[in-house]
Amino acid sequence: MKEKIGIASDHGGFALKEFLRKSLEETYEIVDYGTKSEESVDYPTIIGDACRKVLSGEVPKLIALCGTGIGASIVANRFKGIRAALCHDEFTAEMSKRHNNANVLVLGGRVLGTDLAQRIVKKWIETEFEGGRHQKRLGQIEEQS
Repeated sequence: MKEKIGIASDHGGFALKEFLRKSLEETYEIVDYGTKSEESVDYPTIIGDACRKVLSGEVPKLIALCGTGIGASIVANRFKGIRAALCHDEFTAEMSKRHNNANVLVLGGRVLGTDLAQRIVKKWIETEFEGGRHQKRLGQIEEQS
């Protein structure tokens, strides 16, 4: 059985979302939460709905995209239980999982090329959470919200 991963974007992240979806679907079960074109849409609705799928357990992790990734990050992190990380390279993707157990990877569709985006996604998916002292800190974050 393939690992299930959600993916969602607004119009600014649509092209990169489609590229990643197609490149990942051979290895993973990709659940596409939209958008379905480059026609302008409101990212808070699409990203918010996709984050609710993570929180409900429909998907264990999500790749969220918008033009820069900033808006998608802000929306995703409004949800208690979502740990969204905007990543621009493989190191930040690795650390977002290793130390922060990020369950949402956020990418900027207008700032990343396809090759780098693929490497970031691969690193994020394959990295395991270390736990230990980092688990304590995640608990502290949850207490704040």
